[in-house]
Amino acid sequence: MRRAMVVSQLRTTGVSDARVVTAMGEVPRERFVPADRARTAYADITLPIGNGRALNPPMVTGRLLTEAQVSPGDTALVIGAATGYTAALLEKLGATVVAVEEDADLVAAGKKAAPGVTWVKAALTAGHKKGAPYSLIVLDGAVEEIPQGLIDQLADGGRLVGAVDEDGVSRLVSGVRVGRGFGIKPFADADTGRLPGFAKPAAFSF
Repeated sequence: MRRAMVVSQLRTTGVSDARVVTAMGEVPRERFVPADRARTAYADITLPIGNGRALNPPMVTGRLLTEAQVSPGDTALVIGAATGYTAALLEKLGATVVAVEEDADLVAAGKKAAPGVTWVKAALTAGHKKGAPYSLIVLDGAVEEIPQGLIDQLADGGRLVGAVDEDGVSRLVSGVRVGRGFGIKPFADADTGRLPGFAKPAAFSF
């Protein structure tokens, strides 16, 4: 199934980084899903993993990691790491990885599935200031807005990839911090999991 995913999904949907394709062909995705979901681990769907959370489709993960231009020696922060699939891929690509997850059950599962990653149980919006600055931040699910507090944890020249919800549509985005400046650009529309806690404040009205 893993080889079929690599051939049919990744190489035909814009996952152009050969290192990402190789990593996704080597890291067993079924290790990061509940046992009763293992048969659908490689399906091109947003895959529920319990507690209201989901893994992104393989294509989305591949596109994000391709856009991230991961290099050995990167220090990467994964927000909403869930059971650690994306974090494990980043580790495979040579990054030093901090995985932030607020759900205790998912943290416990992630520590077993991705033991080479540093796990931090904390609010997703808080990130992990102690390990900053990071050369890469990955939002492992869609958010309505990216908090300034996370952007502040990027190094100068650091990259961020993730998904932003706009009017019910998830758009994959990337951005680079330059000095105090930061902006994002969309590069694809995609179905993704959602991360809790990132809703825009409700507009005030009389």
